[in-house]
Parts: sequence; C-alpha cells; structure tokens
Amino acid sequence: MNGAKKYAIVDIETTGGRANRDKITEIAIVLHDGEKVIDTFESLINPECRIPYGITELTGITQTMVESAPKFYEIAKEIVEITEGAVFVAHNVRFDYGFVQQEFKRLGYTYTRSQLCTVRLSRKAFPGLSSYSLGNLIQYFGIEVKDRHRAMADTLATVELFEKIMAQQQNKATAQTMINLGIVESKLPENLTIDFIHSLPEECGVYYMHDKEGKVVYVGKSVNIKTRIASHFTEKTTKSARLHQLVHDITYELTGDELIALLLESDEIKRLRPPVNRAQRTRRFPYAVYYYYNDDGYLCFDTKKITAKERAKYHLLAEFPKAWSAKGHLEKMLEKYQLCGRMTGLDKGGTVCFNAHIGKCLGACKGEESWQTYNSRAQEALEDMTTVFQEDFFIIGKGRTDEEHSIVLVEDGNYQGFGYLPKEASFTPQTMRDCIKPYRGTPETTRIIQRMLEKNVSLKVVKIV
Repeated sequence: MNGAKKYAIVDIETTGGRANRDKITEIAIVLHDGEKVIDTFESLINPECRIPYGITELTGITQTMVESAPKFYEIAKEIVEITEGAVFVAHNVRFDYGFVQQEFKRLGYTYTRSQLCTVRLSRKAFPGLSSYSLGNLIQYFGIEVKDRHRAMADTLATVELFEKIMAQQQNKATAQTMINLGIVESKLPENLTIDFIHSLPEECGVYYMHDKEGKVVYVGKSVNIKTRIASHFTEKTTKSARLHQLVHDITYELTGDELIALLLESDEIKRLRPPVNRAQRTRRFPYAVYYYYNDDGYLCFDTKKITAKERAKYHLLAEFPKAWSAKGHLEKMLEKYQLCGRMTGLDKGGTVCFNAHIGKCLGACKGEESWQTYNSRAQEALEDMTTVFQEDFFIIGKGRTDEEHSIVLVEDGNYQGFGYLPKEASFTPQTMRDCIKPYRGTPETTRIIQRMLEKNVSLKVVKIV
C-alpha cells in the first residue's frame, strides 16, 4: 500500500442510534499516513436538541457541556478540510460515516469519502475472537483508554488497533480491497477510475451507463448508487463482462424515494431500450386476464390477446407480455381458490372440467355447486388478480432532500407520473397535481406501485375525493 495514503480515523458520540433522527454531540478525527499520526481534530458539538439521560450516563456528555459548543455547521469546513483526500476509517464505519454524511446533508452539502471499517478488517486480521466490538478488542490487546465512550479516547484506541492491523503486509492488501469496494482497478472499464466510483452518491436514484458515443447501454436503480455500480464491476457475470467492454461514462439522477427510482427506471428502459438491459424491455402487454358473468350467473375468467381499441369492451384484471404468463397467472388462481377449469377458460374440452373428475373443482361445471357459493370464492380471486387501481390517490414519500416530499399520482386506474413538493408548501390536491411530471402508466408500473405499497409502510396514501 502506498505509504502516502491518508486515513482519517474518526469516532463520534451522538444523541441516539439513527442518523436521520439523532445528532452528533462530539467528534474526534486523527489523520494518519499509515505509519504515524500527522494531525488531530476534536470538538464537542451543540446538537440543538435534548441529550437523553441514558446517553449522558454512557458518554458523560451533558446538556450543559454542549450548550456553548459550536453547532455542526460552524465546524463543517474543518471536517471537510482534514478529511479531504483521506480514507474515512471508523470502528463500524457505517454508523460514524452515516451520521457525518447526514449532518452535511442537512446543510445541503454532499459529503463523500472512501471508507474502511476496522470491525471488518479486524475479523480478517484476527480471526476466531468471540467479539469484535471496540471494547472487546481494547481488552484483548490491552489498549490503554483513559476516557471510554468519549470521541478522542475511542478514536485513539481505534488508531492503535489500526496500526496493529496494518503492521502485517497481507492486511494492507485486504484493506485496499475493502477501500476499493472489492474492485480490482485494472479491471474497471478503460475510462473509469476508483476515484470516480468513490465520487458517486450513496443515495437513491437511477443511473445510466454510456458507451464512447454517449449512447445509454444500461439503466439501473439503487438505494445506494455508488455501491450498486461498484458491484457491477466485482460480479463475474456475462452482464458485468459486457458492461466492462461497453461502458465509458456513468451519469445518474437522484430520486430520493425508491418507488420513484423503480418507476423512472421502468420508463427509461422502455424509452431508451439499452442493449444490456433484459428485464422490462417489452413495451407491450397485449395479453389480458378479464372477467365476465355467464348466463347462469357464475363469475368467469378468461385470457385473450386484446388491442388498444378493444380494451374498453372487457373488464380487465391484469395484462401480460406473453400468453403463457397470462394463463400461468390464472392457473395459480384456479389452484388457490378451487376455481372451475371451465369457468376460467383453461379447460376447453367437454362440459365438465378435468379438475371436477379429480375432486379439485367443487362441481360448478356440473351444476353441483351454486353460483352464489362459487362466486364467493371467485370474487376473492378477482380481488387477488386485480392490477388496475379502483381509486384515485397520491402517494407521498421521501424527497431528494430533507426539505421536500416526493409525490406520485394514480388516477383513472393508472399511474400518471411523479414530482416533488417543498415541505412548507400547501399539500392540497391542486398543488400536488401541479408538481406532477407526466409519465405513461403500464402494467409494470402498476405492479411496482402495488408491491411498494404492500412493503413500504413509510409511504403515505392520500385519496382524491
């Protein structure tokens, strides 16, 4: 490892464990060249909020101690300067780096540094220990610490641990691999560097990989653009090999919210048709599952290839790119709800379906099950299959900054587009509608929205009445 490389070894104390909610109360930074300490910085920080009693008990930092301390913005420039060009090192680096990054984000500044975690590095360097917490490693190595759980004391303990690790040559190579996110620089595309990868944002959005002519060859989305792009160049897949061969530049668009990243990615893949993308490239979903009632009052389903002009003639439930996928969807419902093969259009032969012969159909096709009893299950299947929204609503989510929300509009049974609205704005239906940039809804965007609403409780749904 290059002895000239700098490491900013950092420890912080905070008001709690969540960077998006809690604040830093103390920071200590020791600048190291891999062999010795070359500079230090430490400061209490006024978090501008209450320090919980339990935190004071742990750290000894009281409300009185921080009242006259500088606020984060007053020391932000010094933190930038001392860590500039250095690897950000911490014991559980995601915690410390995440808090520092969030404090800068509140100031409207994107703080990005390459990182190294001494927890991970210790596991590699000293295998077999019962615990790799800083306290356990301090005890294991007999490191003297005068003021545990204060930032500078813990930073100096991490420095001593770091020096023990880096004293072994093989650990230097391991550290370099971790710093480079697992990328072998010589295997990056010709025009990309490790420094460029580290300059990418660790935020949610859509990224575009371009060839030498500027044409987009791949579109992707991630909640952490930097780590996802890095993974493309560490994976040993056919896709990664193609990207290595084609990619000359990378651009991105931050979305803040994962739902919008998914929706934008879907639209961009269909619009740009990048050659390396495989998923979502189908533009048309001509095969539909629809429902109707037969002359005997039974709720029936079937599949059909339907043109845009014919759509209004059918009660559509779901649309698919291939006939087999539409039938497969319906077959799952048949099994799940004990539907009749004749009533689902899956069994075209004879008057009695095959499932009735083997006891899996309860006899609707033979007149042994009344339409009232059968329809109670068929109605459940209908609700399960529906991918067209029955109500109009907005979805309010996370914005690109802490000062805004994202807005997604679903209207007339389909996705209509998205936009962003400042938090101080009036969230009326009209102001939310005015911020929407139109996008075309597809069966794919419908499924994306449904899946995200099912799994993401932080999204707020506002119905349009």
